[in-house]
Amino acid sequence: MGLRVSFANYEIEQRCIPYIANEMILMVVTSYEIYNQTHYMKAIFKLIVLFFLSTVTISCSKHNDDSSESTEPTEQLPEYTIATYAVGYESDGVKKIAKIWKNGEATSLTNGANDASANSIFVAGEDVYVAGYENNGERDVAVLWKNGVKTPLSDGSRPAYLTSVVVSGNDVYASGIEIFPISNGERYMARVWKNGIATSLNESKDNAWATAVFVAGNDVYVAGYEEDPVTKFLVAKIWKNGIATVLTNNGNGSKASSVFISNGDVYATGLQYTNGENVAYIWKNNVPTQLSNAATSASATSVFVSENEVYALGTVNELNHKRRATLWKNGFPLKPLSMEGVDATANSVYVCENDVYVGGSQDKFAIIWKNGEATKITNGSTTAQVNGLYIIKN
Repeated sequence: MGLRVSFANYEIEQRCIPYIANEMILMVVTSYEIYNQTHYMKAIFKLIVLFFLSTVTISCSKHNDDSSESTEPTEQLPEYTIATYAVGYESDGVKKIAKIWKNGEATSLTNGANDASANSIFVAGEDVYVAGYENNGERDVAVLWKNGVKTPLSDGSRPAYLTSVVVSGNDVYASGIEIFPISNGERYMARVWKNGIATSLNESKDNAWATAVFVAGNDVYVAGYEEDPVTKFLVAKIWKNGIATVLTNNGNGSKASSVFISNGDVYATGLQYTNGENVAYIWKNNVPTQLSNAATSASATSVFVSENEVYALGTVNELNHKRRATLWKNGFPLKPLSMEGVDATANSVYVCENDVYVGGSQDKFAIIWKNGEATKITNGSTTAQVNGLYIIKN
């Protein structure tokens, strides 16, 4: 609102006078008061006022134009940067090469002499931890890379691989599987490594698999599944500090693929076998919610909770058996991430600054989706896939 100046029967609404000194107004008012008694001077005053009005109009018009230009809303650049880390593999046409991509730029973790894959990533300060495996020419070896430097966590005498890695304080935890030979075959052992020291989660003679690890405070949670000793069906479980909790009473088989803790609530994703099909599920504090409709096979592979929004990731098979990358938000499916009729995988979901990132593959391409938009990080000449994501806000 501008200044309104009154001169007896004359009013000037001064909407903007940034370029005219207030003293000029006072001079005009003073002149009017001194010569108000003479009609002659009134006429002169009218001329002065008209001149003043035209000056103000010109000045205001010019200032308004400048103001509209100078106050034009401009795009505010964020005061931070985002670093996107992805891990997985890319084939050279013969062998799988474990790789890490930072903002789309690839670095090989292995030389291609033997098959290898990077399955999970965690960034702690300046250190980048990657969990996976590398074959030694005879069998897979569980491997942890720290800043590109490889440390085997198994001795190579039997197959083993890592599925997940997380860092809490100075401690590094990894989950995985180690396969032991037995007289009538082999036994799968669900394992968790703390600072390189392995602990078995299944002490019975039944097979078990550890698929993901999450640390909240002093508690270590591991997702996975274990063979029922009687039915031999697989049963989805969460181990908390080594103590197992069954997620489902489904007698036909189930698996847990990931675990996430938020505000004391325990979330897990996976699948249950129902009516001849795998059905995608999410559990919150052991309570199941069905995600897919059982018309075709589906599974949920990853979960992330951000600001009370729960994101579950997985794939749903089309009628032609091609997998379609699918994201569920609070139990409801969003628009499919991958194209119809093209086989895809969806392996990791991560939320940062309200942006939702998904890692997987589509056809032969390793893909990162951001808010549903796909970015290819390989050229598609050979098979490649993203298995894990970690997003850093700097």
